[in-house]
Amino acid sequence: MPRVSAAFFFTAAICLFLGMLWGIHMGASENMTTTPAHAHLNLLGWVTLSIYGTFYALTRQTMSAKLAWANFYLSAGGVVVLIPTLALFLIGGNDPAYIPALMVGELMSLAGLIVFAISAAREFRRAMA
Repeated sequence: MPRVSAAFFFTAAICLFLGMLWGIHMGASENMTTTPAHAHLNLLGWVTLSIYGTFYALTRQTMSAKLAWANFYLSAGGVVVLIPTLALFLIGGNDPAYIPALMVGELMSLAGLIVFAISAAREFRRAMA
């Protein structure tokens, strides 16, 4: 398995662990205010990072390591910025002061997806040749 895939899977596992703890806390406290942030952590952190890791494991012979690592740093960084900021935004009553940081996390996540799409397009083009 390529190191980049292991990095994606390790980070995804941390996100799932934190998401489970967060869900347990929300259930125990009966306070669901941060449900959207919890859902984003599970989807962007666990599911999306795992899918990216799987893709690079499957394409290890032909992947671009530079694109793969760019995808990792942008996507993982997006989760690290977006999720806590979204939680603070929700807890703080939708305070617009959090919007610039939310946008940074969102744009990092989107840029990670674009890099992934470029990687997938390269593999598709290679497979068609």
